[in-house]
Amino acid sequence: MSLLQINSFAAGVWIAPDSAARPIENAVTGEKMAQAGNASLDVQAMLDHARTVGGANLRALTFHDRARMLKALAGVLNDHKQALYDISFATGATQSDHLIDIDGGIGTMFVFASKGRREMPDGHVYLDGEIEQLSRSGTFLGQHICTPLQGVAVHINAFNFPVWGMLEKLAPTLLAGVPAIVKPATATCYVTELAVRIMLDSGILPEGALQLVSGGLGDMLDHLTLQDVVSFTGSAQTALKLRSNPHILENSIRFVAEQDSLNASILGPDAAPGTPEFDLFINEVQREMTTKAGQKCTAIRRIIAPEDHVGAVISALSDRLAKTVIGDPSNAETRMGALVSNAQKRDVLEKAAIIGSEATQVYGNDEFHNHKGAFVTPMVFHCDDPDSAKRVHDTEAFGPVSTVMGYRDIPHAIALANKGQGSLVASVITHNTDVAREVAISAGAFHGRLYFNNRDSMGESTGHGSPLPHMVHGGPGRAGGGEELGGVRGVMHYMQRTAIQGSPDILTAIGGTWVDGAAEHKAPAHPFTRTFHEVQIGETIHTDPRTVTLEDIEHFANFTGDTFYAHMDDAAAKRNPFFPGRVAHGYLLLSFAAGLFVEPNEGPVLANTGLDNLRFMKPVQAGDSIKVRLTVKKKTPRNDEYGEVRWHVTLTNQEDDKVAEYELLTMNAFER
Repeated sequence: MSLLQINSFAAGVWIAPDSAARPIENAVTGEKMAQAGNASLDVQAMLDHARTVGGANLRALTFHDRARMLKALAGVLNDHKQALYDISFATGATQSDHLIDIDGGIGTMFVFASKGRREMPDGHVYLDGEIEQLSRSGTFLGQHICTPLQGVAVHINAFNFPVWGMLEKLAPTLLAGVPAIVKPATATCYVTELAVRIMLDSGILPEGALQLVSGGLGDMLDHLTLQDVVSFTGSAQTALKLRSNPHILENSIRFVAEQDSLNASILGPDAAPGTPEFDLFINEVQREMTTKAGQKCTAIRRIIAPEDHVGAVISALSDRLAKTVIGDPSNAETRMGALVSNAQKRDVLEKAAIIGSEATQVYGNDEFHNHKGAFVTPMVFHCDDPDSAKRVHDTEAFGPVSTVMGYRDIPHAIALANKGQGSLVASVITHNTDVAREVAISAGAFHGRLYFNNRDSMGESTGHGSPLPHMVHGGPGRAGGGEELGGVRGVMHYMQRTAIQGSPDILTAIGGTWVDGAAEHKAPAHPFTRTFHEVQIGETIHTDPRTVTLEDIEHFANFTGDTFYAHMDDAAAKRNPFFPGRVAHGYLLLSFAAGLFVEPNEGPVLANTGLDNLRFMKPVQAGDSIKVRLTVKKKTPRNDEYGEVRWHVTLTNQEDDKVAEYELLTMNAFER
């Protein structure tokens, strides 16, 4: 059978492997099935194409344009996922594994598409944080903004998740407006190549936004600049080699690393055999050991249990693992497939032997050691002296291998978990909230994610080993010190945060959001009569004043039932340090404000969907008057029919002192 030729996509052209290509084996049969690599790739041309063509095309789009692009790409991949399933069996992955890699990757793109539309502006500048007042009268202000890097993101991905591993980096990169060069691990690059072809063939991506290197990068890292980013997933050894590149160090090029880690799971002291938590713990560990044949950066490598329950844990886990069907991943009954290659199999067995120098193997055998495919059985070790042991805390067998160790009390369990010197995730199975708090306080600094689960949450929990696009993925120390995902936080890795200082007009022009003190513009008609597209940032109306009477205050109190003493008892109100006497209800003032600025007739304003940042700044007494300034602060399209308008609302009294301020949200139609 002829070998599959896995191509690269460079500067708009598909390039076949050459004589420098490396062979790729089928994980199930051990036979050569493909080859990838081309030593003559023009890496400088690829970088130039990304920076000058891809970057310019992406930056011309708004965040919302790019979010819609991500949604469309995810839809196309979803339509073609069966082809990705079919080719992925050769990696040793089962159908259940495909759901994590392929469906999980597609789902991640959908999440970033959604967050881009809901949490980022329909513009080119992302505002990071609130306005900082840098002057007494507010004529000189500060604001942090984020704009896309004007370079390229080089993604170096691991073999275990050829689709998710690419898409979880690609989604935030493209949303930021930065082109990507994807370099998957050669062992599974044929799956990534198919996913890239599906995306490119869709015509959704602008030219230059995505390139692919199947095989080695050559000297690409030596040609990067301060505007470029390297995002790496893989072993700590490879990460150290890459990030130590003198060119990367000399030019302070961003390097994000997500490395292997000795993730731990702690069985709480309350989770004795027979409790829902004990059964949950065994289920979690078994799943993490066998999913992707244990080839997950988040898999449980260290099982930390109360000393009195170690025997029960080993027994229950062994029983569960014994029921795991191992074999051809394309068979429906198979629950654990092969490792990715025989080279990986040899590495896992070597690392397991190192762990075995300090621990006793209590489950597993050599049933598959002579199999042509890259199969191994799950292996469980027991370390009876985890305090003096070293290898169980620093050696990761990247396969279905885990070590059980006992702890005396929660501080001891935390100390053992932290001996891994930094992990992507640690989990705690407990129904005791005090235990959870103690772990969070004492272990949080050592782990990128803490996963707590028990009988209350297990029905909807996502699992110890599942990084979610909403939450950060990464960890300190051995885990790489990097961070990915985390919603919009993940987008920021591909943008530059810049401190902007200037007048309110300058900040308004840069950020596309009206800043208090900037110019106000008189609308040709009441803004509530103008469509979403007609109304402009800074459009303002000033209302006539309305006097607040004692009758108003008492009527509102009796009508609503809010007879709080500050509104009804003058003497009691005067004893309160915040009030000069009886005062108007804050919500009465908001109601009067709406009556002053609302245009009551049917028009483009469809609904009031809420208000934000409400503050009451000065009490209003009977006899005071209030007036309103209503200004268009920000506009955000929500769909093809309407968008959200954010209004800055200020209430002032007869002396022009601010008495209240808030932001009103309305949905405005695009057309009348």
